[in-house]
Amino acid sequence: MAKYRFEPDFNEFLCVLNKGKPSRPVLFEFFMNPVIYEILAGYKQKENTEESRCEQMIDAFHAGGYDFATVHASDFSFPIAKREFQKTSSLNDGFVITDKKSFDEYRWPDPRDFDCSRLDKMGKYMPDGMKLMVAGPCGVLENTIALVGYENLCFLLLDEPELVEQVFTEVGERLYKYYQTAAAHDAVGLLMVNDDWGFNTQTFLSPKDMRRYIFPWHKKIVELAHQHNKPAILHSCGFADEIMDDIIDDIKFDGKHSYEDVIKPVEESYKLWGRRIGILGGIDVDFLIRSSTDVITKRSSQMLELAEENGSYALGSGNSIPEYIPYEHYKAMIDAALVKR
Repeated sequence: MAKYRFEPDFNEFLCVLNKGKPSRPVLFEFFMNPVIYEILAGYKQKENTEESRCEQMIDAFHAGGYDFATVHASDFSFPIAKREFQKTSSLNDGFVITDKKSFDEYRWPDPRDFDCSRLDKMGKYMPDGMKLMVAGPCGVLENTIALVGYENLCFLLLDEPELVEQVFTEVGERLYKYYQTAAAHDAVGLLMVNDDWGFNTQTFLSPKDMRRYIFPWHKKIVELAHQHNKPAILHSCGFADEIMDDIIDDIKFDGKHSYEDVIKPVEESYKLWGRRIGILGGIDVDFLIRSSTDVITKRSSQMLELAEENGSYALGSGNSIPEYIPYEHYKAMIDAALVKR
């Protein structure tokens, strides 16, 4: 499979996040899948190691026409019980904290105990002009739900709010330390704060509780990125209308990712918020699965045309490229940008 070859320039992506107009269409994707990585990179993963996987991903992002590649700073995560997992998983499965006793007994990991040399290695491996986008091992709310369980969390918010605050604090402090390492590294161009916040019609917690427990930690992480003159973007699925002012004006994220047509199509989101925050991706995953390649290219081209005058947009999927999106459908989307370069 022929590769797309171009000279990456991370400054073009920075222009989008600065709510400006890049000199060419910019692509954005959080992550794809092993099949597409192999097609774009042009080779199978060489070894069954995280380093080899990251190298293939960097080559794939480069070949696909991106100005960055997604990595994790280390293998840091919050251990939970075994979960039932197929194509999806329950928000009430795998939790390990149910009360103060189990909270006290939980062995909280320290991100500083994990090897972050991956950033050094991948920084040297990257082509000139590219930067690393460091994603988290999920975010403050997602990790708390994984540790406590969604239904249990809702009960604890009423019955034991002090315990809930303690859990959020333990999670938030560790994620902050994780991002501290990433923000200071020269190879890292931006921080991706990935934390799903809602259903299709409402946030997981009330906006009031989000502002009390969740947003302060995100604000600290964004401030950390900005202290290092690097942007921070939010990947968050779900309904966000009630909290978009918080995302933009209080937390001060530079970009927002994850859009679904059943919630609010990206075209509408761009018209509402594109002058206030970088709009990333948004071509709906279900649309990419079901539509013909011609229709996909047409919608992607129209979205680029919508943003042509004011910028502040990078083309990509509404969430990610799972393996059940055919490669030809993914290619039909990115071709809309590549033919304009």
